[in-house]
Amino acid sequence: MLERLISTLESCPIVARGDYNYFIHPITDGVPAIEPALLREVATAMVKAIDFNGADRIVTAEAMGIPLGSIISSMTDLPLNIVRKREYRLPGEVPVHQVTGYSKGQLYLNGISPGDRVVIIDDVISTGGTMKALLAALDRAGAEVIDVCIAIKRGEPDIGRPFKSLVTVKVTDRVQVVDRYF
Repeated sequence: MLERLISTLESCPIVARGDYNYFIHPITDGVPAIEPALLREVATAMVKAIDFNGADRIVTAEAMGIPLGSIISSMTDLPLNIVRKREYRLPGEVPVHQVTGYSKGQLYLNGISPGDRVVIIDDVISTGGTMKALLAALDRAGAEVIDVCIAIKRGEPDIGRPFKSLVTVKVTDRVQVVDRYF
């Protein structure tokens, strides 16, 4: 399992954003295209890795969590909440201020009620900035986070709680997969 993910990661292009070497991959960027077999492989592995026991819903962040979240929602019959870049000003909306290794911005959490039991999924984690902000927003909304699963982990981010990742990568002038869940 994960052969497609590993081979596509280890052959993907790298671009520099200042001092940050950014890898471009279909799962993290949707570029050049997300092949169905790769998406299916990653989503199936995430479903096997995640503890869904007692979960009410899945939460993911825009943009690249959406393809994974959609498939996993369909596979598990759990509703999907997407943390959006757009403010809707709905009752109970929680702002999520994110700071990553290469950007910062504002996201908005909607549709979470006190007592909801959620599973968080995402495409990639490197600094943990987005995930920390999302965890804080879910806490403010009164939700309980049951499990967190990330497709690709870069480095050793600390988000203040355990989480799972399918693969861990090291990025220099290329991507090297240094650890895998399966």
